[in-house]
Amino acid sequence: MKPSGREQFMGLLGDAVRSGSLEKLTLGKPSGRDPTLANLFVRPVTLKSGPRLSFVWRHKTRDVTKNHGAEDALRLLDTLIGAEFLDAHLFTATQSVQLETGPGISRIRLKARAQAPSAPRGNDRPKARPIAQETPWLRALGVTDARGRPLAAMTDKFRQIEKFAEILGHLLKEAPLAQGRALRVFDMGCGKGYLTFAASELLGDRAEVCGVEARPDLVDFCGRAAADEGLAHRLCFRLGSIAETDVGAVDILIALHACDTATDDALAKGMAAGAALLVVAPCCQKEVRPQLVSPPVLAAALKHGIFEERQAEFVTDALRAQLLEWAGYRTRVIEFISTEHTAKNTMITAVRARPGGDEATAARIRAFAAFYGVRRQTLAARLGFNLA
Repeated sequence: MKPSGREQFMGLLGDAVRSGSLEKLTLGKPSGRDPTLANLFVRPVTLKSGPRLSFVWRHKTRDVTKNHGAEDALRLLDTLIGAEFLDAHLFTATQSVQLETGPGISRIRLKARAQAPSAPRGNDRPKARPIAQETPWLRALGVTDARGRPLAAMTDKFRQIEKFAEILGHLLKEAPLAQGRALRVFDMGCGKGYLTFAASELLGDRAEVCGVEARPDLVDFCGRAAADEGLAHRLCFRLGSIAETDVGAVDILIALHACDTATDDALAKGMAAGAALLVVAPCCQKEVRPQLVSPPVLAAALKHGIFEERQAEFVTDALRAQLLEWAGYRTRVIEFISTEHTAKNTMITAVRARPGGDEATAARIRAFAAFYGVRRQTLAARLGFNLA
């Protein structure tokens, strides 16, 4: 008798686990015994105790992670597939396999996975891109068309995604990131998730990336896109504000274009969570502007609102950079992307480098704040740093 679809699937799964060719396994369509359960994602990890399979049980409001040895994992999956979960997707380097089960149904579909084409030679070599234009999630987010070409209205957004990926790629080589476990990455105030997806693409299965956003429609949209593109095992989206979200331990924290003091909230949250790398692009720096006392030599120039606004931005971001240095981070302030593509183009990057609390740096910060008349600033307050 020909084996059922489920029996074929379990045989292929066992072969993939034992041979080490398993890339990931996704279980969906939970049977409903636990109404909060959405999916189960399984992937191989290497721990100090040796190779394991990491099970991430994704519920509506939380994730639960457990690690199992290969044979224990296979026994557990045998009880889950077709019972607790009606759909399963298996991915290896050479094929993807989908199993659909239900009353009277046990159907399996096998599909060969395309192999990467050989690199062209000489002048035929295409431009190396940190994020390929043909990447499926770019199309899912409305950045590119079906042929992988940026849509006219999204050209600037695609350049922003590329530049972010380029910068993050360099920073990943510098930061003292943990080894032997999945990195935890949070993108605070992620919006439509363009750069959240880019971070996940760059890090791959090396990291679990979570976008935090206060608008429910965007959280739902990004979550569906991640699931549709088979990325939900390493990319999720959570409803919440920057200030109120509990992120736990974090390796990398990103906050691009978080408005006014939300950037400070994100930086403080990242430092408190032990982040080795912080990447922020500030926006709408309003807090410091009413406090500014113009030096007499600048008073005539700063009566013009646009100059006053730019000075407020400079003072705010310069304070942030110096406070990060005081806290023990090696800090850079760079142009994120040309002003041709976005007016909000300042980026602050910070790599954890040493213990904080240097008194010489603290004295320099206080002198800087006094020169401009700044008495309070949110990041300083979050760090317990007295500007007076």
